[in-house]
Amino acid sequence: MKLDTAKVLQKRKKQILELWMKNQLVDFSLREDLMSNDELSVQSEELVDVLLQALSSSSLDDVQSNALEPVYEVLEGISISRAKQGYSPRETGTFVFSLKDALLSVLQQEIKNDPIQLLDESLKVSKLIDSLGIVTFETFIKGREEVILRQTDEIAEISTPVIRVWDGIVAMPIIGTLDSSRTQVVMENLLQEIVDTSSSIAILDISGVPAVDSLVAQHLIKTVSATRLMGAECIISGIRPEIAQTVVHLGIDLSGIVTKATLASALRYAYSLLQLEVRKVVAK
Repeated sequence: MKLDTAKVLQKRKKQILELWMKNQLVDFSLREDLMSNDELSVQSEELVDVLLQALSSSSLDDVQSNALEPVYEVLEGISISRAKQGYSPRETGTFVFSLKDALLSVLQQEIKNDPIQLLDESLKVSKLIDSLGIVTFETFIKGREEVILRQTDEIAEISTPVIRVWDGIVAMPIIGTLDSSRTQVVMENLLQEIVDTSSSIAILDISGVPAVDSLVAQHLIKTVSATRLMGAECIISGIRPEIAQTVVHLGIDLSGIVTKATLASALRYAYSLLQLEVRKVVAK
């Protein structure tokens, strides 16, 4: 008599969960620093519950069955969560593939007297878990990409701060390479700060920019033009000797832009535009 594998596994749910947890707890890649054993148990039980509920003869034969959609949804949530927590792809994959051992172990106990049927049903279970593993890796990559994109945006925000150095004067130190996407962030932040502070002078300090080529120069010129359209004067400071030589060799025309070697020089020029004077007072 042919055994209904789905019903057998559903009946042995408690044993499957116990075996799976045992496999995970003895695994060398267990990350107790990222997730407690209790949290791992809850996560494992959630996946076992939805998997066994979705199992049937048809879903075992067809890993693309609509009945398995809830399983894939739960697994995707777990995978994305683990990606954000700091798990590696191997650790996340091991979480799923260790379930296969528990399922096959139960099958071996139930169908031990029929090796042909045991092989047939074991292949179906293996194919299903392999499919879950593929979903795990695909979703993990998406989750990790989301983390990287978010971190990139955060770094871009941190690395392009706008500083209010005086009434009517704002400064933005730029550190690192200036590409098209970053130029957009620089421009947006600078223009918004000009509006918020009603500043009439903006200083772009490029001391932290490793090199200036024609593309970087064009980005700077666009930023200066946008600043002037807002009614503010833009000064570029941090022009090192090597940058000056590069600009000359490339034939880039910065003659219409006020440039200074240091931020201090740019500040002195800005003060003069606002008819401000900074003097050292000698204590008497």
